[in-house]
Amino acid sequence: MPLEIVVVPCLSDNYAYLVHDPVAGATAVVDTPDAAPIQAELKARGWKLTDILLTHHHQDHIAGVAALRRDYGARVVGAAADAQRLPPLDLAMRDGDGVVVGSEKGTVLDVSGHTLGHIAYHFPDSEAVFTGDSLMALGCGRLFEGDAATMWASLSKLAALPPSTQVYSGHEYADANARFALTVERNNPALQARAAQIAAARTEGRPNVPVRLSEELATNPFLRAKLAKVKQAIGQPGCADVDAFAEIRARKDRF
Repeated sequence: MPLEIVVVPCLSDNYAYLVHDPVAGATAVVDTPDAAPIQAELKARGWKLTDILLTHHHQDHIAGVAALRRDYGARVVGAAADAQRLPPLDLAMRDGDGVVVGSEKGTVLDVSGHTLGHIAYHFPDSEAVFTGDSLMALGCGRLFEGDAATMWASLSKLAALPPSTQVYSGHEYADANARFALTVERNNPALQARAAQIAAARTEGRPNVPVRLSEELATNPFLRAKLAKVKQAIGQPGCADVDAFAEIRARKDRF
């Protein structure tokens, strides 16, 4: 039975995710921007928090850890490479390590770039990947610590997951990301349709997560930087894939 995943809006534009195994009764939360909405959702569903899975050390992803650990005794999982900047970890993980929620085993992926030591959690049986601020809906995180080559390698790793994988990212940035993406590929029909869907969802107050990886591959300019038509669109035909990515990232930073 696949994991049950619940989107929990937090702060102004963050998302946390409850990940529940209905058979084993285990429940994890991926990132903790604010304890209160997570606690409210757990109470409403009658679930007990067993695990806290952290993607990176930024405060808007870890602020709720102390309260949740105190109230539930949940174990805290995060990157060994970033342990000195994270709350105290019960499990320090590295790329390729296994992580278990109830009866389902996932894999930790090093997706550094936004920060060094940023990780994602892939649960293949449930076709889900939790990407934090690495891969986002129609975007990717700013390069606060890593360089373009590091982030391109991380995005390429995520792009290689099965296309049916659902991507759960850390923020509601889809509308702004869609407006930028259209400056890169204005004539992409899939992107045009998706931008309209995103705008409608925001008008109705619906989240734009999760999204299938196949849809990201068809519309996200950061994942599409390797394509000849995208390189042509940014005026750099024949350039290296990472250079095309770096140019698109630089344009987004100025957008």
